[in-house]
Amino acid sequence: MLWAGRMRLRTFRILVMLVHASAACEFGPFPYSVTGIVCRMTKPAALLLNQETARLIQAAFRNAKFPNITGERSMRLLGKVAYGLTNIQVNGLSIEQSEVELKENDAIHIAIKNVTAFFKGTLTYGYAGAWFLQLFHSVDFEIESSIDLEINIKLMCQKDQVAADASDCYLAFHKLTLHLQGDKDPGWLKQLFTDFISFTLKLVLKSEVCNEINFLAQVMANFVHDLAANFVQDEDIRLDISLASVPLIKANYLESHHKGLVLYKNYSDVFSDSVFSPSLLTESRMLYFWLSEHILNSLASAAFLDKRLGLTIGGEKLQALFEMEDTEAQRKAVQMIFQGTSYNDSVAKVWSLAHPQISVQPEGTVVKSLVGAEISIFPPGEEPLMVLYMEKEITVTIQAAYAEKKLILHPVDSRTEFKVFKCTADPSGNDPSVRNFLQTMISVVGIPEVISRIEPALTSLMNSKGLHLFEIRNPEIITRKGYVIVQLDFSFPNHLLLDFLEKRL
Repeated sequence: MLWAGRMRLRTFRILVMLVHASAACEFGPFPYSVTGIVCRMTKPAALLLNQETARLIQAAFRNAKFPNITGERSMRLLGKVAYGLTNIQVNGLSIEQSEVELKENDAIHIAIKNVTAFFKGTLTYGYAGAWFLQLFHSVDFEIESSIDLEINIKLMCQKDQVAADASDCYLAFHKLTLHLQGDKDPGWLKQLFTDFISFTLKLVLKSEVCNEINFLAQVMANFVHDLAANFVQDEDIRLDISLASVPLIKANYLESHHKGLVLYKNYSDVFSDSVFSPSLLTESRMLYFWLSEHILNSLASAAFLDKRLGLTIGGEKLQALFEMEDTEAQRKAVQMIFQGTSYNDSVAKVWSLAHPQISVQPEGTVVKSLVGAEISIFPPGEEPLMVLYMEKEITVTIQAAYAEKKLILHPVDSRTEFKVFKCTADPSGNDPSVRNFLQTMISVVGIPEVISRIEPALTSLMNSKGLHLFEIRNPEIITRKGYVIVQLDFSFPNHLLLDFLEKRL
């Protein structure tokens, strides 16, 4: 039986090694060149998440499927004594202390001290005496144990995503005491079976608990990947977050590098000129995300192809745009454009005519786009009439922030250049009053209005992915030439892990 237990443990480890080996990822000689997204988690974040380790360990003990333990032994005068422990399950568990350490280029080392666990089940035994005397009996038992647990979790690439291997797992027993029928006092039966089964029981507990921990580690890695993949997807637009290189473990942080290619229907995204270097990120905050300028450009292209870059304005919103100031020049321009038609009988449409071009600079994110706009009026009893059409190239620099669980976009500079201008009230285009008025309106009111529509839409999208569940502290969105860095501290929502365990186990 002991040999069989060792064989099962050895077989499991061999299978894990074969699975990882067969699914190993291959990277080119310059993996950073295809890196579009980087996630760095520093040691303070790892320490925070380690506080939740107790939940995983409790789940590992609770969900471990302990096999029946059987055996026999020859005893002087008693003949052969056979025994079986069945229905083994955890009856109680407490954890005193958990520590985490990042081992450079090796593993995440988790040391869990003084795990007090109580197991219960049924002990069935029988023996044949020297004079053909046979006795069989069953008693309930409880096992009281005190255990130290050490786990080395290795991060690797499996099927192009981060995988966790926690098969390097050790249980050290400080105490393993067998109680029969609730009797805490020593007795010959307790002593007999303690001597028989304690060593085998330790092996079984170690094997099953460690197997379950390894399984949970892999499930958690898949959960985090699925969570991230869902976060960067909206309908048909999504990001390829497959790994661009093997995950790194340093003394003060964990880091993973992802391709970040945009996937949208037949749209083909190619990227091989990343400027990422580990030196671009520091270790002072808990969590960092590095995003390439290429990702923002590709997302804008996909949004354009998906016909998302359009806006319709009417009624009070349209009135607010065109009555930004009460001057004679403004009233004259509005009268010429709308020809006396009510705002409620008018509509303005704005849309992108081509793929927006995005570049990231120290002063902010620069968006350059060729935009079309038209205004149509619907006079009562008459056919609709387009009274204004224009094409303009708009360049706007935007600074982004995140506060009170809302995305804030602030335009700091904008330029507008008319490419096409047609107005029914000024067919020749010689009257500069309308064009000058529209130039001012676009810069002062129009661009902020469009951005004010984008802010809640993006905030709502991020919250639909669960961002609002986290307590994010002091987030910073930093732009540099060619890339964006998002850095923050956070508090882990306890119920998130609890909900995950309840759904997956």
